[in-house]
Amino acid sequence: MELLVDLWLPILLSGIALFFASFLSWMVVQLHQSDWRKLPAEDEFLRAARAMNLSPGNYMFPGCSTRDEMKSPEHQQKMAAGPRGILTVFPMEEMGKSMGRNLALTILYFLVVSFCIAYLATLGLTRGAEFRQVFRFVSTAGLLVFLSAIVQHSIWFRCRIMGHVIESIAYAAILGAIFGAFWPN
Repeated sequence: MELLVDLWLPILLSGIALFFASFLSWMVVQLHQSDWRKLPAEDEFLRAARAMNLSPGNYMFPGCSTRDEMKSPEHQQKMAAGPRGILTVFPMEEMGKSMGRNLALTILYFLVVSFCIAYLATLGLTRGAEFRQVFRFVSTAGLLVFLSAIVQHSIWFRCRIMGHVIESIAYAAILGAIFGAFWPN
């Protein structure tokens, strides 16, 4: 526990560094620029969606409510005819307010990940471990954290992940370097 307390500085620094790396990835390098495309006939789509008065949430189309409905010939026809996809509808009151909340949650996420990896590192490394050993351990744990979830998500939801893979490798290296540099003697 004493070693974990001594890791407060690399936890804090890595959380902040990862937050800024995320900003650079999204806003400067724009790794995710081609992740989202504009709908063709967007105005018609928006009119139709407004007319449906969709409540906030995630929708799958064509959708079904039960397993039996999923097996029905009608649903199978809709699936074959397409299009098939997923739609996320955000609450209207979130418009303009969510950026600050999302930024705060992002930095909190990076701090929590840094803390958890610091805890894990205290189980596998001793005080005075060499930079290379700390870097390898922490960056491997970081890569597992940052990359694992998005790969499974992309398998099921067909999202583009190349930018996330590049980010995950960079985040892992940043985490490993900071912990390696500040590991207690």
